[in-house]
Amino acid sequence: MKKHNFFAGPSILPQVTIDNTSKALHDFAGMGLSLMEVSHRSKQFIAVVDEAVALFKELLNIPDGYSVLFLGGGASLQFCMVPYNLLGKKAAYLNTGEWATKAIKEAKIFGDVDVIASSEDKNFNYIPKAYTIPQDADYFHITTNNTIYGTEILHDIDSSIPLVADMSSDIFSRPVDISKYALIYGGAQKNLAPAGVTFVIIKNDILGKVDRKIPTMLNYATHIKGESMFNTPPVVPIYAALQTLKWLKDMGGISEMQKMNIRKADLLYQEIDRNTMFMSTIPAKEDRSLMNVCFVMKPGYEQFELDFDTFASERGMVGIKGHRSVGGFRASLYNAMPYESVVALVDTMKEFENLKK
Repeated sequence: MKKHNFFAGPSILPQVTIDNTSKALHDFAGMGLSLMEVSHRSKQFIAVVDEAVALFKELLNIPDGYSVLFLGGGASLQFCMVPYNLLGKKAAYLNTGEWATKAIKEAKIFGDVDVIASSEDKNFNYIPKAYTIPQDADYFHITTNNTIYGTEILHDIDSSIPLVADMSSDIFSRPVDISKYALIYGGAQKNLAPAGVTFVIIKNDILGKVDRKIPTMLNYATHIKGESMFNTPPVVPIYAALQTLKWLKDMGGISEMQKMNIRKADLLYQEIDRNTMFMSTIPAKEDRSLMNVCFVMKPGYEQFELDFDTFASERGMVGIKGHRSVGGFRASLYNAMPYESVVALVDTMKEFENLKK
């Protein structure tokens, strides 16, 4: 039976990424050695990093004056590194979910944090819009896609102060005007690579403006100078990321990805809105994530939740159980998710509806 991978992360990757990385684990670059056992400073692996950086810049149209870094520690470490490097007196944060909440908690260690708006009052089922960005803050931090709750900021915010974004789960899913951001970061395990590498896109001139001493490993300047090689980087995930970047280019780039993602999400949301048994957890359509589609049983059908989970699993749907804080179901439609898998899920929902009528 074909499996349809809807896991939220780690999650589906392009088959070519899996195949090429698997081959390199046995013989990397014709060296007769595994990718896992070669020096990160070998000319063969330095070429991998250089090409990955170049493709990042090409695919995202990154302007001059920005650096692309590959680090460890996941996005969670960035919750600390961002304020350590950028927060002098005060930072502004938009709270749209669990990961934003955790970022806010870390930032408060380093200075005042102004949570200028939050959707916590409705269990994060919308994106706040009526807020003012304080001009006296050192930066404004947003989380563009919220994997747990299924909301997404689908445009580039205009900010007159440095804009910082956690794009862990929607990077490369739509064109982004990088010039509007001072720093973008994310864990790679959703749209780029296996878990273990974190990407950072940083405008170089935002650094050096805080008075505190920053530990060497937590200082972005260290990694810019060292070109992601200050310490041993996560070699295998970086190689896998390069394969995904090549795949993205071969697929036609980020604009084509956006078209595909809209098509997939529209198909599933239309079925959720039509089906008599299911409903979206996000009322405002403009706030619905293209990456993580969250839905629950409609009132009166709650008793069928476990039945549908079993029914879908028997038909090859994997990883659709919703996060415990939301319940219900979550279908993650990352770049590598084929349209045919979304069709299979929609057909499963229709079949279950007919069965229970």
